Amino acid sequence: MRQWALGLLKNETVFVVAAVIAIISCCFVHPDHLYASYVHWNTLAQLGSLMAVVAGFQRIGLFHLIGSNLLARVRTVRGLALVLVALPFLTSMLITNDVALVTFIPFAIAVLVMAGLEDRIFLLASLMTLGANLGSMLTPIGNAHNLYLKARSGIPTSSFLALMAPYTLASAVLLTLAVCLEFRPKRVSSLERMGASNIQRSVLAPESDGIHPQVQVAPIQGWRLAVYSALFLVCLLGVGGIVPQWAMVAIVAFGFLLCDRRVFLQVDWGLLLTFTAFFIFIGNARRIPAFYNLVSGLVGAYPLVTSVACSQVISNVPTALLVSGFSSSWRQIIVGTNLGGLGTLIASMASLISYKAVGKKYPQSKGRYLKIYTLLNVLFLAILLAMACLIE
Repeated sequence: MRQWALGLLKNETVFVVAAVIAIISCCFVHPDHLYASYVHWNTLAQLGSLMAVVAGFQRIGLFHLIGSNLLARVRTVRGLALVLVALPFLTSMLITNDVALVTFIPFAIAVLVMAGLEDRIFLLASLMTLGANLGSMLTPIGNAHNLYLKARSGIPTSSFLALMAPYTLASAVLLTLAVCLEFRPKRVSSLERMGASNIQRSVLAPESDGIHPQVQVAPIQGWRLAVYSALFLVCLLGVGGIVPQWAMVAIVAFGFLLCDRRVFLQVDWGLLLTFTAFFIFIGNARRIPAFYNLVSGLVGAYPLVTSVACSQVISNVPTALLVSGFSSSWRQIIVGTNLGGLGTLIASMASLISYKAVGKKYPQSKGRYLKIYTLLNVLFLAILLAMACLIE
């Protein structure tokens, strides 16, 4: 029992904290009929459906195939760095920053080792993490909290994209400048000689004597790709309000029951439970006059800065749920919680994925990675926050 509790605390820290404060809040506001109104069911439906579809894409190896084919065309170290940073930046807009980093950070580490660029892993992993957090802020489906804020605010998808587009464009420019300044156009021929299939094979099964017996590197089944793409389109229509939420959930669930039931095991149910716990806490907090007056005054006066500052301590997903319960300054909250993903390591919980991946490979150099990561994040945050203060 003790081992189970320690494992839960280690692997689902945010959920445990959210559950504890939700339970504490129930002591101040006893459960009643209003509790059901706390939970934003549309957000949970959209988030769960999207996670299932993205897990399906992962299981057929789509993202590794895309990365391998792009890297096979690389000719220089600078080109390699640009591709590795662009992969999480662009894909996170559709598959979330968490999934982009889970997919491409281990992939990048293996590729850099093969290319003889192991000394640049810390810098590139930091830039890739920045890329995932910055790219994901553009779309409602790029971040879990963006789904919630879009649904809660009622802002149209086009308006959401227009709001975040200047910051995403500025981020792309900053990332490109950073790569061009730090990486020279020196030729790298090792990946070019290997080809896309061999790159994918070496990354998925890095054994010197060939393919690991438990790993199969085979062409993607076309019918699965077509079905999963159709399900992804259904999710997009659901987020856009074109398809009813119940229909979206039913179609996605039925699709994977027929195609691949194991997908349901890869959905991050802990994240959905975390959202539910925070919904309960915030719903109760709004009914406690002293707490409501304190937080609403602070958030109401400085929604942008408060969102960024809170994200540095409790990360941007809980911050979005918290501040949205006490202010309707949606533009500032959306911008603040997205930019708030930069800064400290826990500002965006997705950043921990990179930290764990690098730390597992280089356990003695975690401090060095953290210094590089923090320095870059603070620099990017300062520039983008100054831009936000001028615009918003």
